[in-house]
Amino acid sequence: MGSATGEGQKEMNRKAKIAVADDDERVRCTLSDVLITQGYTVIHAQNGIEAVQKTSKDSPDVVLLDLHMPEMNGLEVIKQLKAERSTKIIPIVIITGSDDLDLRVQALKLGADDFIVKPPHMAELSARVRSLVKVKAYNDYMRYYQTILEEEVAKRTKELKDAHEKLKRASLDTIYRLSRAAEYKDEDTSVHLQRISNYAAAIAHAIGLDNGKAEALLYAAPMHDIGKLGIPDKILLKPGKLTAEEWDIMKKHTVFGSQILEDSDSDFIKFGKTIALTHHEKWNGSGYPQGLKGKEIPIEGRITAIADVFDAVTSKRPYKEAFPEAEAFHIIEEGKGVHFDPELVDAFFQAKDQILRIKQNYTDNGKSVFFDLAQSGS
Repeated sequence: MGSATGEGQKEMNRKAKIAVADDDERVRCTLSDVLITQGYTVIHAQNGIEAVQKTSKDSPDVVLLDLHMPEMNGLEVIKQLKAERSTKIIPIVIITGSDDLDLRVQALKLGADDFIVKPPHMAELSARVRSLVKVKAYNDYMRYYQTILEEEVAKRTKELKDAHEKLKRASLDTIYRLSRAAEYKDEDTSVHLQRISNYAAAIAHAIGLDNGKAEALLYAAPMHDIGKLGIPDKILLKPGKLTAEEWDIMKKHTVFGSQILEDSDSDFIKFGKTIALTHHEKWNGSGYPQGLKGKEIPIEGRITAIADVFDAVTSKRPYKEAFPEAEAFHIIEEGKGVHFDPELVDAFFQAKDQILRIKQNYTDNGKSVFFDLAQSGS
């Protein structure tokens, strides 16, 4: 802020400029002689149009203005100068021989700052000009200081935003890494979670959810299977078909996930808790663990269900090859109104191009690109 203060002080100490606008050359010269002897720079204008042009160009500190001028009268000059951002704070002193009170009131209403009656008393003129120059200098200083302050605030805000984004990305990376612990033993891919979270965010945007909800899905969807931490390895890693009893235990990973994530103050973790519990519910009510039906299933669970199934069928596993993309999309279409929310299936297909880009960017060869909410098409 020291530089702002220094520059502002220079602005206050510079040689002030006074514009004298009067169609009477003798008046202009008389006023100019007095002002020059007091150290001011004087700008002459012989009519209203010239007064506006020179004030806009030269930015004087005070305008001494006659009301009765050719081509444009003083009232119109005031109106135009006060309408422009660059000239609106310049003080205007009306110098007139008219004793028309209504005219003076009108000039004041338009923004004139003071009146001096012709012929002016030079001591009075000097005092009023000196006072208004100080006011203008102070206003210039404050405007300059405000500009510097706004720039500093903008700079700090950007720094905070950048730091916040960096922290969020670090948090997302941590979520991915910790969530992988639940799937590390039975998943043969390192980016399964990244794909699911990005698919979910893309569907959220396609259905019209705002950036906040889409970002929440981006962070929360990777935690969908975190409850597998509670499933015994002999069941989780069993190569063959599960028995009915084993399958009942496997299905409890939804409840375990909800319990692991409960009682958090984080909105992302709260979202993750709901997703962990409900991502295996089905639109027709045949899912688990609660047998919810239709929109009884929270939307974050319904969205993650589609993302999870699509990634599962398009990914290679030790026990199966990856399905072709066309077949995977057909499976999602077949599940419309049965496994999946019909509206969300439509949104999924609306975002098909983006879904395929995500699949390409998050491959099992280790390539990974963070999902960009700004480019999501919202």
